[in-house]
Amino acid sequence: MLGSVKYNGTGIETILAEKGLDSNGKCWHQQLENIKPSDVEKALSDSEGSYNFEKLLILISPAAEDYLEEMAHLSNRLTIKRFGRTIRLYAPLYLSNYCVNTCRYCGFNKENKFERTRLNITQAFEEAHIIASEGFRDILLVSGEDRQFINVDYLTELAGKLRGKFSSISIEIYQMSSADYAKLFEAGIEGVTLYQETYDRNAYTYYHSLGPKSSYDQRLDTPEHIAAVGMREVGLGVLLGLSDWRIETLALAEHAHYLIKRYWQSHISFSFPRLRPAYEVGDLQFGHLLSDKNLVQMITALRLCFADAGLVLSTRERAQLRDHLVKLGITKLSAGSKTNPGGYSGRSEAIEQFVIDDNRSPAEVANMVRKQGYKPIWKDWDRAYLEY
Repeated sequence: MLGSVKYNGTGIETILAEKGLDSNGKCWHQQLENIKPSDVEKALSDSEGSYNFEKLLILISPAAEDYLEEMAHLSNRLTIKRFGRTIRLYAPLYLSNYCVNTCRYCGFNKENKFERTRLNITQAFEEAHIIASEGFRDILLVSGEDRQFINVDYLTELAGKLRGKFSSISIEIYQMSSADYAKLFEAGIEGVTLYQETYDRNAYTYYHSLGPKSSYDQRLDTPEHIAAVGMREVGLGVLLGLSDWRIETLALAEHAHYLIKRYWQSHISFSFPRLRPAYEVGDLQFGHLLSDKNLVQMITALRLCFADAGLVLSTRERAQLRDHLVKLGITKLSAGSKTNPGGYSGRSEAIEQFVIDDNRSPAEVANMVRKQGYKPIWKDWDRAYLEY
């Protein structure tokens, strides 16, 4: 079965194609259904934190749903062993809701009719000042695909102004070239998050019909370009709800494993964004929405296969669920998030990318983390360490 799919590409494309993970994964459905409780018990008795494909296949199977309590316990124990009782806090700063793509799930879709908003450098710095005043020293710069305005020069200049306030600056924007990523790294941006959105080629084409983002392979290759320039953190993820979450998890893990083997200097993290309501986006077209139970299964399964990976949870999830997920392997939380440009300074008229679900303030989220027996970390490290 593994050799039944042929593809002439190289690297991660070949790996996914040969395992049937860049399609709808039908070749794995029967195997998932055939997994027995004894298989799950054996997988859970194996060494914690080491990855192999078969182990993850078992842990995301329907049979493993009856073992979530044990998986949660093991995941919690392993995370504390590797990361201690700490949770990093960060905030996203949205720079522009201009976009040239037509992603069907996104409020920034270029076909949506609304007055677009961009922040100039001064406005962005003012927003960042508000974020810093709430205690954050970890900031994520986010934008729609607005290459004419949010370009390398813009990001370089903004990073130069932010370095005095933030110890960690990352970006989550459109895919760029290796040369551009190298320039941003030199400017002080040391992390990049880039979701594949879905590893299913057919689903990817459906949800990204027009625009630069419509190239599946270019999107897939970009994390390797990011890691190759020495970025400290590379964030991966899929938009949960676009395709079968079990097959997406297998593809996501193979992608991470591929990068880890080749780029030891980059720390890999997983994010778990579930589809949320957005401007001009209904939920009836999405046939793969996953339950809270399966989200827990995905998080704990990945932790038990990737002991040192960061696991990131955003304010897409409701407060009560985030409170419970903190102990299951999560290492990083967003808090007090605004998903529209100018949102922190009260520009509520700007269209947001999606509607968040946890509306608590950063202080309230930090207090929740303490009540769970963990320490909220506002500043994880300092760039001065790179000088030695």
